[in-house]
Amino acid sequence: MEEIDHAPLMFELNGDRQLVPPFNPEFRLLLVDDDARMLGSLCELLKGLGHQLTTASTGKEAIEQLSRMKFDLILLDLRLPDMTGHQIMDFVRDHGIDAHVIVLSGDTAIEAAIGALERGAFGYLRKPYDPRELLKLVDNARQRTYLEAHNLQISSRLERSERLYRYLIDNSPDVIYTLNHEGKFSFVNKRVNALLGIDRDELIGKHYSELVHEDDMDMATNVFNERRSGDRASRNVELRLKCLTGLEGERYFNNTLITIVLNSTGVYTRDKAYAKHEFLGTYGVARDITDRKRADELVTYHAYHDVLTGLPNRILFKDRLSIAMSQAKRERAELAVMFLDLDRFKRVNDTFGHAKGDELLQQVTARLQAAIRGGDTLARLGGDEFTLVLPNLHTRRDAEAVASKILENLRAPFEIDKQPLHISASIGIAIFPGDGETIDELLRHADIAMYQVKSMDKDSYHFYDSKIINSSHQKIILEQSLRNALTQGELEMYYQPQVDATSGEMVGVEALMRWNHPARGLLGATEFIPLAEEVGLMIPLSDWMLSAVCTDLSKWNRVCPSELKLSLNLSPQYLDRGNFPEKLSEALTLHGILPQQIEVEITENISIRSPQQAMEQLEKLCRLGVTIAIDDFGIGYSSLSYLHQFPIHTIKIDQAFVREIQSASGHYPVVLAIIAIAKGLGLRLVAEGVETEIQSHYLEQSGCGTMQGYLYHEPMSGEQLLQMLHKHTALSAQG
Repeated sequence: MEEIDHAPLMFELNGDRQLVPPFNPEFRLLLVDDDARMLGSLCELLKGLGHQLTTASTGKEAIEQLSRMKFDLILLDLRLPDMTGHQIMDFVRDHGIDAHVIVLSGDTAIEAAIGALERGAFGYLRKPYDPRELLKLVDNARQRTYLEAHNLQISSRLERSERLYRYLIDNSPDVIYTLNHEGKFSFVNKRVNALLGIDRDELIGKHYSELVHEDDMDMATNVFNERRSGDRASRNVELRLKCLTGLEGERYFNNTLITIVLNSTGVYTRDKAYAKHEFLGTYGVARDITDRKRADELVTYHAYHDVLTGLPNRILFKDRLSIAMSQAKRERAELAVMFLDLDRFKRVNDTFGHAKGDELLQQVTARLQAAIRGGDTLARLGGDEFTLVLPNLHTRRDAEAVASKILENLRAPFEIDKQPLHISASIGIAIFPGDGETIDELLRHADIAMYQVKSMDKDSYHFYDSKIINSSHQKIILEQSLRNALTQGELEMYYQPQVDATSGEMVGVEALMRWNHPARGLLGATEFIPLAEEVGLMIPLSDWMLSAVCTDLSKWNRVCPSELKLSLNLSPQYLDRGNFPEKLSEALTLHGILPQQIEVEITENISIRSPQQAMEQLEKLCRLGVTIAIDDFGIGYSSLSYLHQFPIHTIKIDQAFVREIQSASGHYPVVLAIIAIAKGLGLRLVAEGVETEIQSHYLEQSGCGTMQGYLYHEPMSGEQLLQMLHKHTALSAQG
């Protein structure tokens, strides 16, 4: 067991080091768990540290102990036979019990952890936990309890020491001030100068309204005129304060206000011996939360907007469509949903590269926005697919007018690399409520109408008609073709190298499935994998992929002096039902491949159906020696939770974030945040979709050294990669 350091605490003030007296060893702990073995284990773990231990096996016993005795720390299980741990935490809060709570829970649901943290839990450990981590938390709580008690002593010293008072106030990171009964500043510390650019002496005697943003004046008036005393007078209110010219125009402040009520003296004659309460003013602490607000706004923005175009994403679009549908129901009106897909956009990507394709999408977005009405919502679902909701529809002619204007705006040539480029769009339109009464129905029917345009002349629009030949017929044909592809050898594995940006050496490859379609040519995985998952072909496709990549990898190992690491994307269906760990183990043994050469890439939807089963399967892979990577990290809402739920070794920065990097001197906070997370957790980083030297240099300078993208290598067949390895080996031998 790791020994915990109980060395004396020191703190420094005005250059003088102060010794904190030793902490009272009688630290009182309440251990609450309905598992007798767990209680015994906790007692055995903690008894040698000199703490006073009390146990409870039910919520009722715990509340009785809390009502009778004072405890410094509670070790609490969330699942008890008679109540939840959250209810006990509510009791602690409601009764003002001054004790820290460390939750020890076997509940893997994120809601349990969130509920505990919202109730002020000092720490949260999932069972089974590391005893050293628990001991560290207990020791931290012990130190925290002491520090809180010691702070009370410091507060009393502040009243007796003017020098210490001035030091603490003037060096506070917050603006500390007092207002008199007229709302004028009677004191403000030096911090106001650094944050607002205003000399504090100039503020004395001025009204607070000279600092408050005009839009927040009503709120400020209510807050600063509050005259209640005691705990009810304390509150946290966000206000915007104005800065002097040259600084930021406005900053957000969180004001903690305490109304001062003092006994006045020297006002009344002696023969009227009584003290009269008189309102004197307000004491306040204003904390600058501008950076936090901007960070929150950035996170919220990326959660509901497309990174490339700034348009609403699928989540926000569905939310706005739901609101528009509710309003249309109330008013018995109609609305239109459009599904728009650019024609021949893939050809642009293949010819000019993804970076220029993204540039074109941004130009298209600007023209689409110029064609819609003020109350319409335009969104990007992904790729070259856009959706549009038109509320307040009087007749179908309104939708026709918008669709016609969109097509007209797109007909003018675009400019890519100083070359004119023409592109058109196919638009499908569904009308609520006639073409569907749910969001999914409207989107599906608009999609079907759009494919009807695709199958004809393109560059047009079409309203949904239940009588038209819809996309389900096309899917049936494609499904049969895909089944034939498995038996007729039309599938092929391609590989995109991953390169060390510093040395230029290839350190790994990502496996990418391709379909040599007899009529449509070479198709990428995104064009047939969703259908394979829908019709139940994912397991046989994945079995074929596993055999193909192991065959290729064994060939490379005979040529390459150092074994390459191969990454392959894993379908959630294959992990759920494909018995993948056992199949992989057999394939590696058959081909003589080390498990350390394989890295399995997962995405966030891998745990939607059965999170516990997904966890078990990934742990089997780790025990086998295979590493796990999160693909497209940061795109999904819940990606961060994987870092705690699953055994992750690698984070792949999605190409959507990499494409944002357009300037070597730019600031790209999402990329930097992902790199910081990976570094903090000791995880390997791979950047996808690197296409420019600027992107490569920025990523390398920021701490990501492994790159994958067209700047280094395009995806290639297994034979092409084998030839490249032969050539590299020959050159190395000559050198």
